[in-house]
Amino acid sequence: MKKIAVIGGGITGVTTAYALAKRGFTVTLLEKHRYAAMETSFANGGQFSASNAEVWNEWSTVLKGLKWMFKNDAPLLVNPKPSWHKLSWFAEFLAAIPHYQANTIETARLAVAARQHLFQWAAEEGLDFDHKKEGILHIYRDKATFDHAGKVSELLAKGGLERHPVTLAEMRQIEPTLAGQYYGGYFTQSDSTGDIHKFTTGMAQAAQRLGVTTLYGQDITAVRTDGSTVTITANSDQGEQQRVFDGVVVCAGTASRDLASQLGDRVNIYPVKGYSITVNLLDEASRKGAPVVSLLDDDTKLVTSRLGDDRLRVAGTAEFNGYNRDIRADRIKPLVDWVQQCFPAVRTESVAPWAGLRPMMPNLMPRVGRGRAACVFYNTGHGHLGLTLSAMTADMIGNIVESAMGSVSQKVFVTPALQP
Repeated sequence: MKKIAVIGGGITGVTTAYALAKRGFTVTLLEKHRYAAMETSFANGGQFSASNAEVWNEWSTVLKGLKWMFKNDAPLLVNPKPSWHKLSWFAEFLAAIPHYQANTIETARLAVAARQHLFQWAAEEGLDFDHKKEGILHIYRDKATFDHAGKVSELLAKGGLERHPVTLAEMRQIEPTLAGQYYGGYFTQSDSTGDIHKFTTGMAQAAQRLGVTTLYGQDITAVRTDGSTVTITANSDQGEQQRVFDGVVVCAGTASRDLASQLGDRVNIYPVKGYSITVNLLDEASRKGAPVVSLLDDDTKLVTSRLGDDRLRVAGTAEFNGYNRDIRADRIKPLVDWVQQCFPAVRTESVAPWAGLRPMMPNLMPRVGRGRAACVFYNTGHGHLGLTLSAMTADMIGNIVESAMGSVSQKVFVTPALQP
């Protein structure tokens, strides 16, 4: 029986280990932290959002980035200090602009397909992750952004997603707690929300029940391949150990770039920092005044998710500042201010801030497929859609690994946009 290593205990690594175990592989999951889901899968926006499948590769995004470069509280912030990594990433970002429509359609298709896997797995394993099927409401403050949303909706429809425009009056009916003036909105009934940390840790336990060996506290110092096997060197409480596997799937988020380089591949992931706050709804007025329907504010690029009865997650912004994980007060304040403006009944004296690094490829598409060596595979670079896409890409990489290393029991599903 083939022994496969999965590097990374975030949502993509855990779902990948689960998908491989279901196919009969002997799977070992290696994670540097003591628990699963302790980095980018800890406190994201919580949206299963096919409606947020639009990729960022547009000239308007570039112009906004230039305009906001020296505005500390801007939704998109780029540290002007150059680095070869950043420059090469942005060069490839610009090169992907002609593929904006095709990549948006493909991302929407993957996101819609992911629901079937995710909901089925959650039901089979009895996962409790504060899942709410209340839809996602995109809100727009002016005609220009609303009209652009209409064009995006046409692309999403080609990917199989149905969403429809709503008036301000209809927005009030969908989410009565929302304050402020808006031009209009778009509502996606089929989208949903949930706690990514709860989902990932629940899936990690499910993977263990399927026989996955989970090794936490593994500081991987080297990976190498001879073309037919992979050797992983890691430090832990037991000292340095080398383990040999028949194959490896790299699902290591922003660390995937360095690991890929050691394995002879180029995976140009950049760490794009995002922030979130979790507002603890400690009183009845706050609980009644907080939204139940998930929102995405196009102007501020913020999203919300109601996690259970007593938590409201607000997340967003994009910061290009290398591997910096500092939680900056000037980046958190706009999130708190937004809650106070849009949901004035919600008290914000109990707020837990967080920052995480989204692993983003320049074309905003995840890298799912084989490496140069026959025993090396990748499922990484999901950016802001890790929760949304993870179940689908895990199933895809499971099929790819099975095709390459074992008997094919299912149709291999690889889309051209995701091939290496």
